[in-house]
Amino acid sequence: MIDLRHGLFAAASLLLASTSSLAAEDPCERQSFEGARYIVCTVEAKDARLKLFWQKADGKPYRWLGTLADAVKTDGKALVFAMNAGMYGTDYTPMGLYIEDGKQLRPADLKKMTGPQSKIPNFYKQPNGVFYFGSDGAGILTTERFMAEKPKADFATQSGPMLVVAAKINSIFIEGSNDRTRRSGVGVCADGGMRFAISEDDVNFFDFARLFQTHLNCPDALFLDGGQGAGFFNPALKRADWSWHGGYGPMIGFVE
Repeated sequence: MIDLRHGLFAAASLLLASTSSLAAEDPCERQSFEGARYIVCTVEAKDARLKLFWQKADGKPYRWLGTLADAVKTDGKALVFAMNAGMYGTDYTPMGLYIEDGKQLRPADLKKMTGPQSKIPNFYKQPNGVFYFGSDGAGILTTERFMAEKPKADFATQSGPMLVVAAKINSIFIEGSNDRTRRSGVGVCADGGMRFAISEDDVNFFDFARLFQTHLNCPDALFLDGGQGAGFFNPALKRADWSWHGGYGPMIGFVE
């Protein structure tokens, strides 16, 4: 049964995508770690089926995971899984650096904010970072390192904060924090592969970072979004989330 919390349009989106999507090998599975439930999707390095999506041919944002699935289906393919690819403005424009098919569509946001961590928006919690991938493989770097080193990136998205940096949990996180919500993120792991995770239970930043560091063996991981912004699409697991923000901005999609 579809959890109605995840979207009024879930059933319609699943019906549109189910025939072709279910035929593909599904990279996503439910996992548990330290008492919390997650969905984890694994993609090998350099897999060309993974892409970023933001705008349709008419220049308007896709906004909905189901809309993206329909567009992919029109091209004769199937959207196997998708999730939000970072934070965005009220017009669904990606916050910070955004590269799609080798073209930079949005510049990096290098602004720094000071004050209590509870008052700083997640995107600006330090260090924030860039997730990038393409024909040369995948990586996650702090934004400052990415801008300095300029690695080749067919696709890239900036978000924040970093969850794990060089195998260490971000020091700003508080173990046992009561700041708990659904969260989504991505890790580039010891085997070079990518792990995308979304929590099905409310978790704090520290516990979410531990998932990547300890359970998924990802020395670098980046937070993508949380709360109602943590969206996920996967017909095999009967998920097509609805955003109460009126839609999503950039999206990560695995197309078969």
